Amino acid sequence: MEQDKDINQFDIPLAKRTYLYKSNSIFFKKLLILSPFLFILFSIIALRMIRNIELAPLDNRNFQAERNQDHRILGHLPYNEIPKKKLVLIEPNIEVHIDMRDSLLKMREEAIKDGIYLVFLSGFRSINLQNDIFYSLKSIRNQEASERARVSAPPGYSEHSTGFAIDIGDGTQRETDFEVEFENTDAFRWLIKNAAKYHFKLSFNKNNKYIDYEPWHWRYEGSIEALKIFETSNREL
Repeated sequence: MEQDKDINQFDIPLAKRTYLYKSNSIFFKKLLILSPFLFILFSIIALRMIRNIELAPLDNRNFQAERNQDHRILGHLPYNEIPKKKLVLIEPNIEVHIDMRDSLLKMREEAIKDGIYLVFLSGFRSINLQNDIFYSLKSIRNQEASERARVSAPPGYSEHSTGFAIDIGDGTQRETDFEVEFENTDAFRWLIKNAAKYHFKLSFNKNNKYIDYEPWHWRYEGSIEALKIFETSNREL
C-alpha cells in the first residue's frame, strides 16, 4: 500500500484532469469556430505580401517603359504634318507656321540693325519631300539608314513637318550653309545671344545623343501648340 501511494503521488488528481479537459475542449471549439475567419485573414495578408514582392518590380518596369516609349526611329521623334491652312509664305519656296511668322521676321529685322544678315534656308517640309530627301541622299551617299539619320530625319520624324522649324544661314558666308562651320559665323553668334528673345531655340546641340550637331537648325517655341509638339524633346534635356 505504501508503495502504491508513493507511485500515485505523482499522478494528477481526477478533478484537475476534468478541469483541463473541459478547458481544452472549449478552447478547441472556439478555435474551430474562428478558424475560417483566421484562414481568410492570413490568406489576405499573405497574398498582399506576395503581390507586393512580385508586382513592385513589374510596376517599376512598366513606369520606365512608359517613359522610354517615345516611338523614336533612329533617334528621331515622330511629328505630324501641319495642315496647309496653318502655313504662310515668308519668301519664295519657304513656308512656316503662321504662329511663328511675325517673330521670325522680327528677328531678321533686328539682326540687320546689328549688321547681321540672316538667310532662311528651309522652313516647312512635307513628309513626301522629307521622304525624297532622306532616301535619295542615303542612296547617293551610299549610306545606311542609321548613318543618314544622324543628319537627316526619316519621313514623319522631322521637325520641319510641324512648320515650326527653320534652317538659318549667314548671308555673308554662304559656304557655311548646312555645315557645322556655321557655328563660326557672326550670324550664329548673334543667334546664340538673341534668338531666345524671339522664342527660338537650337534643336540639336553638341550634347544631343541621337542626332548630330546642327547649328543652323532652330525651332520656334513661342506658342502653346509649339510647346505641346516639342514637350517630349524638351523633357529629355
